Parts: sequence; C-alpha cells; structure tokens
Amino acid sequence: MKFFISMPNTKSAKKELKKNAKQKVYNQDIKGNVKNLMKKSQKAILAREDGAKDLLSQTLKALDKAAQKGVLKKNTTDRKKSKIHKLFNKKTAEKKDK
Repeated sequence: MKFFISMPNTKSAKKELKKNAKQKVYNQDIKGNVKNLMKKSQKAILAREDGAKDLLSQTLKALDKAAQKGVLKKNTTDRKKSKIHKLFNKKTAEKKDK
C-alpha cells in the first residue's frame, strides 16, 4: 500500500509531519511488542510450559499499557485479554484433569 505524503507548506505543518512520523514509529513499536508477547504466550500455554503464567502476566501488562497510552483501543485490549485468559484457563483445567 502506497501513501501519498504531501509536502508541508507551513512551518507548523512541517513540525506536525515530523511529530506524526515519530509517533507512528513509537506506536508500531508498542503494537509489535504486544503482538510478539501474544504469540509467545499462546505458544507457551499450548505447550504447557512452566513460564506460561509469567508470560501471561507480561502480556496483560503490555496490553494495559498500550490501552493506557492510546495505542490500542480499550475494547481491543479487553478482547485480546479475554482471548488469552480463556486459552490459559482451558489449558490449565485440562492439565489438572489429567
């Protein structure tokens, strides 16, 4: 996908363009971190690893921070947290049954 970036005409528009570029990198970094933590948590939970609970808490903390900073919307955060919790509870219940 190509984006057309127009050249800013005023001094304030140039500053805004620079700020937006910085903010985009910042947001992408946070989103990428959350995405990686989600993947690692899911793999650890499915593999029933011992460190799964620690990864889960790190993931939840990262999700909450992303929502707090406005990178992710609150409902998105809640949905992702619910999904990972549901998986964790399901796998720990199966582990106890065996």
